[in-house]
Amino acid sequence: MTSVSSLFAPVEEDLQILTENLKKLVGNRHPILYAAAEHLFTAGGKRVRPAIVLLVSRATMPGGDLTPRHRRLAEITELIHTASLVHDDVVDESEIRRGVPTVHSRFGNRIAILAGDFLFAQSSWYLANLDSLEVVKLLSEVIMDMAQGEIQQGLSQFDTSLSIEAYLDKSYYKTASLIANSAKAAAVLSDLKPSMTENLYNYGRNLGLAFQIVDDIFDFTGSTEALGKPAGSDLQSGKLTAPVLYALEEKPYLETLIENQFTSEGELEQAIALIQESQGIERAQELAKHHAQLAVKCLADLPPSPSLQALIKMADYVLRRLY
Repeated sequence: MTSVSSLFAPVEEDLQILTENLKKLVGNRHPILYAAAEHLFTAGGKRVRPAIVLLVSRATMPGGDLTPRHRRLAEITELIHTASLVHDDVVDESEIRRGVPTVHSRFGNRIAILAGDFLFAQSSWYLANLDSLEVVKLLSEVIMDMAQGEIQQGLSQFDTSLSIEAYLDKSYYKTASLIANSAKAAAVLSDLKPSMTENLYNYGRNLGLAFQIVDDIFDFTGSTEALGKPAGSDLQSGKLTAPVLYALEEKPYLETLIENQFTSEGELEQAIALIQESQGIERAQELAKHHAQLAVKCLADLPPSPSLQALIKMADYVLRRLY
């Protein structure tokens, strides 16, 4: 099985530089905000999103050389992602992220919201300084998408009428938009023709959807240690994901449990058991596989390179996280 560290080998040094630069970008003029940001930047995480930006950049540039603008784009991508995590943890009331206490559990909700806002503002500032209107539009859309995804998720809690299509739309806004638009932005900075930038957008879109679907499957198959949160916690909070939506088609009583919001003792455990007895998890795995395969097809026009191979293997890595 391909490990994430070997997968990122073509950009390993770039990622080390990125981690150091992130702390510098935030700056230390605001000690509490800096402490909150540094807490996240040093908490681990696989840096998947900036790695994809760096791999696309190297795969699309002559000789595989990175420009300072490509590096800055990768940093901006991680700033946006980190800002969204800080806010998500407040909304979800999550106590643990990447195996360490969340910003809001350590510093309080007020500081967490301000820290997230600060990181979004920093990302916008550095984005404007890339001097590419098209890239500014792409990444600004991501920030809007993230907010829209969070709103959609909030409005659809415990809604058993949610369709798979609506679930995928929400997954795009919350997860895939950043991967898709930052991959396209890297291709724009490499001066690729529009058809190829669109292919890289679709690579990121499908990879991001596969990634989110796999994460949602983990809510039922992963251990608390691996997840960094209790198994079944997404379902408990009313997030209806692909395994749940598919299971609802087979298990009518599951609808009753969900609409009751697991208020009675043992109802959550009953619901998880029904999902595991159904074909919901297997069908969700097939959905993830479908999007991973679509992602790989979008790379067909790129010239051979170690970075291209890593992008192809990324789709396989996303699926292999299931096993």
